[in-house]
Amino acid sequence: MSRMIHVFERTTHEAHEWVNDLAGRTGWTNEREVLRLLRTVLTKVRDHLPVNEMAQFSAQLPMLVRGMFFEGWQPKLTPVQERHAADFIAAVDAQVGDVIDYQGPNDIKAVFNVINAHISRGEVEDVRACLPQELRDLWPAP
Repeated sequence: MSRMIHVFERTTHEAHEWVNDLAGRTGWTNEREVLRLLRTVLTKVRDHLPVNEMAQFSAQLPMLVRGMFFEGWQPKLTPVQERHAADFIAAVDAQVGDVIDYQGPNDIKAVFNVINAHISRGEVEDVRACLPQELRDLWPAP
């Protein structure tokens, strides 16, 4: 039983590391809003990925973040054919634009930089390679 508790504690700690990292990069103080930004950007990225790449990428996410990553996923609707960064940004804006501190593309790039810091460089490069050029341009290289 204590081994199982340790797994829960570890994954909670890892998820907090991601949230704290993103809060530091955005300057946001509300953890719930930081988590909403993280979840929104991750699910938008998810919807651009082929299933195999999605599985490889998600394997490196903390377990709690991975759950959010897959929440609401509808395989028959992915990968999306959205080609423009402006559409990606607008979709994120629709979910987190009501946050007073939200700074559009700067905060989206902060999420990408958190991913760059916590996921292997090779996997980040594989994910970026699956995205349209405009989205790759929005996501800083690792």
